Amino acid sequence: VQLQASGGGLVQAGNSLRLSCSASGRTFSSLAVSWFRQAPGKERDFVATISGSGGSTSYADSVKGRFTISRDNAKNTVYPQMNSLKPEDTAVYYCAARPLAQTAWADRYNYWGQGTLVTVSS
Repeated sequence: VQLQASGGGLVQAGNSLRLSCSASGRTFSSLAVSWFRQAPGKERDFVATISGSGGSTSYADSVKGRFTISRDNAKNTVYPQMNSLKPEDTAVYYCAARPLAQTAWADRYNYWGQGTLVTVSS
């Protein structure tokens, strides 16, 4: 499975951004997809996850109520919609996929995208 993350950029605090994670190489609907982020000098943290069907989602407390994750299996793409962005959301965002069950543990994921940088200015 190859994952391609895109959509990052520079935004002002309070604004919105939508990232994309496109996949190829395997039946996409069989994969749980999650987003993680890594700020400079910090560990990689869980952001959000969505099941293969899209029927189950979960979020980190830090983004709950601001971020929404969705997927379009016909397009093999997962979208995190990020609203009310804060400077502390600045990080490189990575998408990751694994067969079957969702998990917030990064080391359980088989496939990773290359990361896309999100910078939120105050």
